[in-house]
Amino acid sequence: MGFKENLKGELEYSGIPVKELAHRTGIPKQTIDKYLLSNSSMPPADKAVKIAQILGVSVEYLVTGSKNSNIKTQNIYLSPKMRAINECIKALSFEELKIIETAVAELVKLLRHPMKNEATSLTPLQKVFLHLFR
Repeated sequence: MGFKENLKGELEYSGIPVKELAHRTGIPKQTIDKYLLSNSSMPPADKAVKIAQILGVSVEYLVTGSKNSNIKTQNIYLSPKMRAINECIKALSFEELKIIETAVAELVKLLRHPMKNEATSLTPLQKVFLHLFR
């Protein structure tokens, strides 16, 4: 995939509207629209860096679609448990990642806000399974 497709995918994934991206980067909305509509329109490096920073990805990823650019340096700052989780999800597709993200968000809600009359002696994992299979 090219810059256009990767930018579209990241905007969709992050939920950031083009207008907000324009505001946060200082790049005119019409210019970003041009990047999204044209296969031949690539931003200059300084603008690509601004866009990548706001979206939380590397410029290399936006240009090439390669997810491996900074994984090693990013992993240095992750705990061993988080690195293990990261390794498990590396190969998932965008759609699969969205499913996992939604499921994790729901599980966190269940753990942080238990239902009334719930047994307090259950472990967090038992509570999750109790809610899942009701």
